[in-house]
Amino acid sequence: MKNKAFIVGAYEHPTRDAIDIPLAQLHAEVAAGALADAGLSLADVDGYFCDGDVAGWDAPGCGPFSMVEYLGLNLRHLDTTESWGSAYINHVAHAVQAIEAGKCRVALITQAGRPRAERKSPAQMHSEQTQSAYEAQFELPYGPVVTNMYGMVAARHMHEHGTTPEQLAWIKVAASHHAQYNPNAVLPKVVTVEDVLTSPIVATPLHRLDCCVISDGGGALVVVHPDVARDLDRPKITPIGAGFTVKHLNGGYFDILASGGVKSGAAAFAQAGVTPQDIQYASIYDSFTITVLVQLENLGFCAPGQGGRFVAEGNLIAGVGRLPVNTDGGGLCSNHPGNRGGMTKLIEAVRQLRGEAHPAVQVPDCHLALAHGTGGQLGSRHGSATLVLERV
Repeated sequence: MKNKAFIVGAYEHPTRDAIDIPLAQLHAEVAAGALADAGLSLADVDGYFCDGDVAGWDAPGCGPFSMVEYLGLNLRHLDTTESWGSAYINHVAHAVQAIEAGKCRVALITQAGRPRAERKSPAQMHSEQTQSAYEAQFELPYGPVVTNMYGMVAARHMHEHGTTPEQLAWIKVAASHHAQYNPNAVLPKVVTVEDVLTSPIVATPLHRLDCCVISDGGGALVVVHPDVARDLDRPKITPIGAGFTVKHLNGGYFDILASGGVKSGAAAFAQAGVTPQDIQYASIYDSFTITVLVQLENLGFCAPGQGGRFVAEGNLIAGVGRLPVNTDGGGLCSNHPGNRGGMTKLIEAVRQLRGEAHPAVQVPDCHLALAHGTGGQLGSRHGSATLVLERV
């Protein structure tokens, strides 16, 4: 993938409560921001990527058709591959493939959501999207929601590996140390392990502060052909490895602690020709603290069962640990727009590679970064996307 296409524009919407901004307008504003960052305009866009959620949690109305019309785009290529929170990381890989195949030269990827303004929780979102699924008749009587599914994964990790609530809490502590430097973070206050453990239990063993924020906003990226990038005065960030897979229950024959990241990460590293130890910065999906812990192990940053010790040693904290993670505060403290965190993971990875992260959390001479997303639920069916990015 290296040098086949370049990310030249990135923008994250500053709002976290879009009470007076319609969903389509959020898409328009993040698109304008990313294109301005790249030095391009809507007239330059000939490829558009957004989710295909028919429920309207991201692209409103008729989804991509409504957004193409709203933005006034004149397209040659459209991609609405839907994999929930991992979709946008997957879209970057698809944009590179489309550009290499000659289907487009300037690809725009947008994401937006306003569950906070609409007062809808992730549990409501999941319920609305899954009630008509074939498996619902077998699962819904047992009351699965987002929180207790992740609580089950955390409980299993503790049972198998002796992981403690204190170790999980260090993931929130790291996120808060980063969020204090983000003026747009929902939760900018630094917290302690004790703060996490004394917050109310939501789904045993997860506390309230083990859970991500509910927020509005969104973001956009611009991916372009090398010829276009050559004419732009922007840092050149190129995807060099990508992986995607769908993990499901396999009729009950599955490992609850092995996410799709096992396969998507291995594929991305193999294509990039690098190892986890080469990565200088990682954006890792953090819907819950246990999400980060499982994916750190699944992606190979530490051995299975060693994630608790790894995070408790402060390894995720910029300037302290060996693998700074989510230096914008992540979904745990800063932003989880539309209950989908993949886009913000990409944007912070781009900031790090450009040297544009806050000075207090910027990784020195960062030239190799990873973004990983999970769409759906650990412990159940989900999509995992991994992308390795390089500054050239």
